[in-house]
Amino acid sequence: MTHPETTDSGTPVLIASALQKSYGATLALKSVSLSLYPGQFVALLGPNGAGKSTLVQLLSGLFVPDRGDLSVLGFDIRTQAPRALAGLGVVFQQSSLDLDLSIRANLLFHTDLHGIARKTALQRIAAGLEQHGLQGQDGVAVRALSGGNRRKVELIRALLHQPKFLLMDEATVGLDPASRHDLMRSVEALAQAGEVAVLWATHLVDEVAHADRVLVLSQGEIVFDGLPSELIAQSGGLSLEQAFLQLCPATRNGKS
Repeated sequence: MTHPETTDSGTPVLIASALQKSYGATLALKSVSLSLYPGQFVALLGPNGAGKSTLVQLLSGLFVPDRGDLSVLGFDIRTQAPRALAGLGVVFQQSSLDLDLSIRANLLFHTDLHGIARKTALQRIAAGLEQHGLQGQDGVAVRALSGGNRRKVELIRALLHQPKFLLMDEATVGLDPASRHDLMRSVEALAQAGEVAVLWATHLVDEVAHADRVLVLSQGEIVFDGLPSELIAQSGGLSLEQAFLQLCPATRNGKS
């Protein structure tokens, strides 16, 4: 496994050390460690069943690790969960929008949960909608939106409380190619602007080509941590997809 030297400065937004999680007799994560710095776009690549969902659940505070340490913005997620999670924005694989409410109502519910003043909330909502081409549609019911526009609303929502760490969990699943491209470019731009550190979890190899770092997760372990070009070089100059398959050979047979 490659361990690239980081040139990043400042305090990491995420530090995970030796995370382990079991479900009964099944060990889903086996001592996983990673860190993210401000402005980084880091791809978490792994086949279905590799442990990505378990790791996302730990990082988002839905579950706690059996072993290991985890902090967001310097706050321990076990003992200081509210402060840790206040700095986190999440777009989950499964939509969590209320389909029968309007875009505005969905977004205001989020800002109310975070205690954001209504005037500030409305300003941020208007700015987010304009940025993603949804201006003037705040009264539209989410049910009437396309899959791509629903994802845009979820991204807007995840950023309303101005988090420093954005977690994207298989966020392009079910999107058409154009919507997938637009979502990825939007999130990459946020990282490039230094607004957030992004962890982009995916099983799609083409989504990691422009990442600052790639973490390959296989059978609960990180088997590679480095640049996309380093992953290719380590495999002997194969394509990115072939390099991934070489590290995770079970994916050739569709196994997880």
